[in-house]
This record gives sequence, structure tokens and C-alpha cells, in this order.
Amino acid sequence: MTNTVLTKTYPPMPYNRKEIRRYAGVSEELPEIEIVMEECIEEVSEKLTYKVCYAEFDISRKNGITDLGFLQTASEDLAKNLDGCRKIVVFAATVGLELDRLIAKYGRISPVKALMFQALGAERIEALCDTFTADILSDREIKPRFSAGYGDFPLEAQKSIFAVLDPARRIGLGLNESLLMSPSKSVTAIIGIK
Repeated sequence: MTNTVLTKTYPPMPYNRKEIRRYAGVSEELPEIEIVMEECIEEVSEKLTYKVCYAEFDISRKNGITDLGFLQTASEDLAKNLDGCRKIVVFAATVGLELDRLIAKYGRISPVKALMFQALGAERIEALCDTFTADILSDREIKPRFSAGYGDFPLEAQKSIFAVLDPARRIGLGLNESLLMSPSKSVTAIIGIK
């Protein structure tokens, strides 16, 4: 199995301030929170990178095993998600290390800003995943993305995803022995294509 791994870099997407507030656990616009959010956006905006690497694979299912082309799994939850699909796109995405640095910095001096950077990071990586999906797969019928660690799809599948995509070299995304990604504002996922 040697499928071509492609890499894309995206320009910054518009911020969804409502989503940032949601990730921060704030249910309404409050002037003091809006000020902190805008300060955080201004501080990080020029420092983020929006990178994705991905590959497409044919898939099959036989005797309760789903063959993803780079990994075989008995995950019933993944099989249900991929029902009716013949192909997948597996991808890794990251917005870079700067948010981790700012979260650590402000964790010591301003917990409110640290929380806002966490929320901002969650919104940024989701925006990147949505942009990538719309860019690459907008003309095809797809299933919702599914990541290692969801349901009964083991987190250990991260090792196979990292082995096939090599995101450390391609986009600067690493995986430690505890299966945590660095930078933390990153995603790996599988998208089924009908």
C-alpha cells in the first residue's frame, strides 16, 4: 500500500466568535469577555499556521473487519460510520504550536486568557477541518469525520495514521508515547466517501 500523501496550507479563515464563546463556556456576549477574546485574537492571528496532510484509500469490510488500506480494525462504530462507503480520506490537521505556547504562558499569569486561547484553538482547528473538508470533498457525498478514540475505534489507531501520513515531517505534527498530539490544537480523522 503506497497511496500518495498530499499536503495543503490554507490562509486564515474568518473567526467564529460565537463558537469561541461556546468553547469558552460563555453563553452570551459580555463586554469584558469580548475584550479578552479580541485581545487574544489579535495576539495570535499572525502566528497561526493552517496545515493538512491527507491520503485517499479504498476500503472494504469482511467478517467483521474493516480494511482501511493502511489499517484493519474490528471497530463496529467506525464500520457503522463508514456504511455504504467505498473510499476514505484520512487526514491530519494542525494550526501550529503557538497556541500551546500562549496557553502555557497565560496559564501562569492570566487563567482567563489561557481559557480563551484554549477556546480559540478549538474553534481554529474546527474551522480548518471544515475548510479542508469543503475544499477536498465538496463535490462528493461524505460521512462525518471519525477519529481514533471515538466509540470503540481504539486510540492506538493513531500510530497507523501517523505511520501512513508522516505528519511530523509534512506538517510538524507529532505523536508521543501516550498517543497525545503536539501541537495540541490538531486533529486526525477519517472521512468516508460514498
